[in-house]
Amino acid sequence: MSYGEQIAIRGQMNLEQVASATSVEPRVQDGQFIERLKRGESAAFETLVSERSGEIYGLLYRMTENAEEARDLTQETFLRAFQSIRSFRGDSDLRTWIYRIAINQARNRWRWWRRRRRDSTVSIDSTDENGKPALVATLKAENVQSPEQDTLAHERERILRSALKGLRRVYRETVILRDIEGFAYEEIAVALDISVGTVKSRLARGRQELRSKLEGSL
Repeated sequence: MSYGEQIAIRGQMNLEQVASATSVEPRVQDGQFIERLKRGESAAFETLVSERSGEIYGLLYRMTENAEEARDLTQETFLRAFQSIRSFRGDSDLRTWIYRIAINQARNRWRWWRRRRRDSTVSIDSTDENGKPALVATLKAENVQSPEQDTLAHERERILRSALKGLRRVYRETVILRDIEGFAYEEIAVALDISVGTVKSRLARGRQELRSKLEGSL
């Protein structure tokens, strides 16, 4: 069994606990660390998985809304990263490169399900629009204090998720990366292999359509 396969098996850990975790400042951006990865050092890869698996799982959970699916895709993402790290040229930072692998894994799985005439479960958590409060802020109540507030927050989240399922996948991907993961336009362009202009266009369209679907609901 290869080291990468061992990493994939260990990926059965309870990643649901970090599905909503925010990004951390990693120790994995410097050139020396990347060279260690390319040499196949197990300790370096362990560090990469430790510091990035939570946010990658969170991304994939938002895209699939399925814990088991997100866990499997997270394992596949890091296995693919392990297998492909020698081809990493440094045109983008390591985080963006791994996100691109994760998104491609999710797209491949989505196509697999579509070929078998299965319903896609892709969705995300939130969005925002220039000059208006971010929708994510409407869902994350500030220190919910009562059962009534908690119930209301869950209901608003349910409504939002339902509306998001009606958006095209390309819009959901862009909104996830910009409004949930906090990527810059240039980073999204690299991750999705599209131009910055296309990023902005998809983001605007996705936000506009989501607002229309949610009008009067939140």
